[in-house]
Amino acid sequence: QVQLVESGGGLVQPGGSLRLSCVASGFILDDYAIGWARQAPGKEREGVLCIDSSGGTTDYADSVKGRFTISRDNAKNTVYLQMNSLKPEDTAVYYCLAASEKACYYSPASFGTWGQGTQVTVSS
Repeated sequence: QVQLVESGGGLVQPGGSLRLSCVASGFILDDYAIGWARQAPGKEREGVLCIDSSGGTTDYADSVKGRFTISRDNAKNTVYLQMNSLKPEDTAVYYCLAASEKACYYSPASFGTWGQGTQVTVSS
């Protein structure tokens, strides 16, 4: 069974950092492009970052450039989202999604969603 499980969310003050994890089971994670997307209450899902099967990355949200980084650990079948300098506007449920392709042709917001999401709340 294909499954993605996100973890690492929580409450953090503005300017703080969080590291989200996405653990895959049922498939080899590095055979596919994997992305992170987020959804705030009442808003559409927004693509954040994508990492392809070769390790190349693509950003989709201008607001997170220079602050968020996507990476993978193939040995652990895990993709990470390192979030630094967090802002209240980053508050959302963050989802890990797998593409049908090896490359990041499209925004992760359009990928099939295998994870259940993890809540990130940035507040003082």
